[in-house]
Amino acid sequence: MKKLYVGNLPYTTTDDQLRDYFAPIGMVVSAKVIIDKMTGRSKGFGFVEMENDAEADKAIADMNGKDMDGRNLVVNEARPMEPRNNDRRGSY
Repeated sequence: MKKLYVGNLPYTTTDDQLRDYFAPIGMVVSAKVIIDKMTGRSKGFGFVEMENDAEADKAIADMNGKDMDGRNLVVNEARPMEPRNNDRRGSY
């Protein structure tokens, strides 16, 4: 499995819509739109997990820059989340 970052999503996109949008490329293992905990609204990006590397590479090639409801998607291989620096001394 390979996880893809999908950015510049329309704010109305649901998990199911994201899954359906990538389904013609290959087997979508999971699709998740990231939601802001405070507002309950989409943050405009999400993640799609494809079954294998070949399908993930095809998804990047076919979907990066593709229009979705008037927005050009940004699709690339997801990078591991870096630990946040919670050291806030001296900041306001």
